[in-house]
Amino acid sequence: MNNLDRIDEVEELLNELCEELPKYAFNYLNGGVTLSEEIKYHPEAKDDDLLILGQYERSILGLSITIFYGSIDLLYGHLEREDLKDRLREVLFHEFTHHMEFLAKNRDLEIEDEEFMEKYRNEHKHE
Repeated sequence: MNNLDRIDEVEELLNELCEELPKYAFNYLNGGVTLSEEIKYHPEAKDDDLLILGQYERSILGLSITIFYGSIDLLYGHLEREDLKDRLREVLFHEFTHHMEFLAKNRDLEIEDEEFMEKYRNEHKHE
């Protein structure tokens, strides 16, 4: 089970990070940014070695970003506040980049993520 002791701190940090973004970054993000308690592993993870920290979602309900507190805590829970904030910034801005690229009909980050997964698959091919 994940440590929920810092979830309020992480939520506060995410709010601060969202304030760093320009207002237009939230255009069409009708589902907003949510923090889930879940520890989320990539479906192709070997031995639970590939965590999903954040996810940009496009569905019939709209566009949203989910940050997975459980995954963040598992990977970065040992960090001090400012270092944790830096890691959260990377995750949040990565997901916002997906959002902005989707709106611009650009797939650069999506392709980069696909290339990362292809490399991961090749490294774990014989497991």
